Amino acid sequence: MSNPTETQPAADPKHVVEGEMTLTVRIIGLGIGSLVLLAIVLGIWRGLESPLPLKGAIVDGLMLSEVIFAIALILLGSIVEGFGYGLSLGTRWPYTRNIVILMLRGDPEAAHRVLATAVGLTAVALAVLHPDKMTFTGVGLIVITALFGMGTLYVLAGRAPAFVHGTHGMLAYLVFLNYLVGLAYPGIDLFAYVNATVALHALLFTIFMGGMVTGQRGFGQAIEPFLHPRKTAHWIFVVHGFAAMLVLGTLGWMSAAYPVAFGLAVFQAAVGFFLFHAVNLKPKTPGAIVAFHQMMVLLITSAIVLQWHY
Repeated sequence: MSNPTETQPAADPKHVVEGEMTLTVRIIGLGIGSLVLLAIVLGIWRGLESPLPLKGAIVDGLMLSEVIFAIALILLGSIVEGFGYGLSLGTRWPYTRNIVILMLRGDPEAAHRVLATAVGLTAVALAVLHPDKMTFTGVGLIVITALFGMGTLYVLAGRAPAFVHGTHGMLAYLVFLNYLVGLAYPGIDLFAYVNATVALHALLFTIFMGGMVTGQRGFGQAIEPFLHPRKTAHWIFVVHGFAAMLVLGTLGWMSAAYPVAFGLAVFQAAVGFFLFHAVNLKPKTPGAIVAFHQMMVLLITSAIVLQWHY
């Protein structure tokens, strides 16, 4: 008679799902790993080149590293989604046994959590070395983003609403914006900046709705092609589409101020069309186009910030 423990699954298969480890995942993972290494190298370089006293130079270097860490973290999140690793560690959070080993073996979700820790620790170091509104805002945003990140696991497992996933995505971009604005325009408050920058309003709403689309379809579920919305996932996708058109309209209207962002947004509309079809063809693993779509959002956001004048 067989031992019952040999046939008992190690965990509920609904909540522990193997991702698709392909050559593409490894190559993209290597690219993101290189980006993290670049963040460290550029941070050290900026600190050494800074004319400020030692503490100010360290803060300068950490700020640059934090911006690139935030970019890498968002891209890692897109790899988690694109290659089916959303529940690779189940709903255990923030860590699981041997998480570093899992990261070294190539699990993007494990890498995502380890890098999130690095982002948090860097934010705390900045707040200690340079206590001001920007650094405290950064720590607060990271804590809230992490809590909503835990919630996304329950969204994918069908135990929390899509709103949680959408909020997590928008908060991740606010973390990125906080440090990018702090680096580019020292002394400017993030929320005052966002309030004054009309071009970001529709973009942040679209990011939120994009997270809602992912959350509503759940883990490995297709949106399904449609002519007329028939279910909640369809309606959310329609609202996301209208939000994307609002981004195009806003940036088109302001194209003299944001020509690069507008051009990228036009191209992104085509990328979104292909992503919709990829999700319906392979709902569990739509692939690298998810990361490409997210990279375009990062570029559009960066172009708006870096072309802003005050």
